[in-house]
Amino acid sequence: MSVFGKDKAAMRKFSASVPLPEFGESSFNEPKPLNLAKVAIVTTAALYREGGDGFELGDSDYHYETLPRHARDLTLGHHSVNFDRGGFAADINVVYPIDRLEELAEDDFIGGVAEKHYAFAGNQSPTVSEIRLDTGPLCAKEMLKEGVDVVLLTGT
Repeated sequence: MSVFGKDKAAMRKFSASVPLPEFGESSFNEPKPLNLAKVAIVTTAALYREGGDGFELGDSDYHYETLPRHARDLTLGHHSVNFDRGGFAADINVVYPIDRLEELAEDDFIGGVAEKHYAFAGNQSPTVSEIRLDTGPLCAKEMLKEGVDVVLLTGT
C-alpha cells in the first residue's frame, strides 16, 4: 500500500488527472537564474519587531511591517487560538526562513538576500482590496527599489 504523497507513481497519476487552465499570453518576465537573483521574504505571519506596535485583531489591519535582514527579535502576531506557536518558538525559520536564505546565498545558490523583508497579517477582509490596491503595490515598489528579483511567500 502506498502512502499518498510519498509514492512517485501515485503522485504522477494524481497530477495527470488535475485539470490545468490554459493561459494565452503571460505578463510575466523571464526570471534571472536563481544564482543571480536577490531574494526577499514576504510573510502573512504578522511578524513584527519586539517592542513594536504589531498588528490589530480583526480583519481591518492591512499595513505591512518592514523587517531588516539582520533582525531576529521578531514576534509572531498571528492571534488565532487554533494555531500552534511551538514551531516558531523553537525556530524562527519555520515561518521566516531568513537563515536558510543566508545559507543559500553563502552557497551561491541564490545571488543575494534582500536587506528588507515584509510581513502582512493573514487575516484580511474578504476582498483583500486594501492590500491589492494600497499596501501591496507600495510593498512591491519598495522591493523593486531594492532590486529584488524573487519573493519567497510564507504563511503561518
